[in-house]
Amino acid sequence: MTETAIVAIALSALAMTVIVAVRYLLTSGGFALATRSVRPGLYSGLDSQIGKEIRWSLLSAAIYGIPAGIVAWGWQERGWTQIYTDPAAMPLWWMPVSLLVYLFAHDTWFYWTHRWMHWPRPFRIAHAVHHASRPPTAWAAMAFHPIEAITGAVVIPALVFLVPIHVGVLGAVLAIMTIMGVTNHMGWEIFPRALVHSRLGNMLITASHHQVHHEKYRCNYGLYFRFWDRLCGTDAGLAKPGWDGR
Repeated sequence: MTETAIVAIALSALAMTVIVAVRYLLTSGGFALATRSVRPGLYSGLDSQIGKEIRWSLLSAAIYGIPAGIVAWGWQERGWTQIYTDPAAMPLWWMPVSLLVYLFAHDTWFYWTHRWMHWPRPFRIAHAVHHASRPPTAWAAMAFHPIEAITGAVVIPALVFLVPIHVGVLGAVLAIMTIMGVTNHMGWEIFPRALVHSRLGNMLITASHHQVHHEKYRCNYGLYFRFWDRLCGTDAGLAKPGWDGR
């Protein structure tokens, strides 16, 4: 590999790190402002905790950004990945299907690595950083120890080498990942009660479900869907009515 290519890869990794960091600050910051408006005082007294959440999250941004930058360079310069830009390159029905494939694959990886993170040694070494947020806030979505950040940073870059995806659909996957990661940690339910308790809502993970994980630890490990929790007997249901001040 030439020196020019190495510099280009480094610049791509730096650019992706900045993009991930800014995306985090804007998304978490936006939902934190919404919390101040909708649930005034919910984060009172948590300034020190929020500061730690932001510092850990910005470190995670670099860990997520580096492999993303390498993959982005490889896609554009060497055609390494299965990312495509021409909608006609695959049947149109593949776009929504690929979205679900990516979300389910990511959810599967997250569920099993998350369960592993709750084994005593990995929890003590790494995952305890995330659970130090008591209660979690909108800033806690990426507050990970570097070991945990690495487990989360590799899955999407690996998938783009294996599963074809349109660049726009990939953007949708990243947007859903970001929004669900933040809203699941806000400390209140942003989605309407009618949706959360509907047939569709019973398949999805929102703050009402993930809050129970932060309260009880040994349950509700999923990221997007309740499939693996239900299949493996780790679904403890939703938080009790009124948990979020409604």
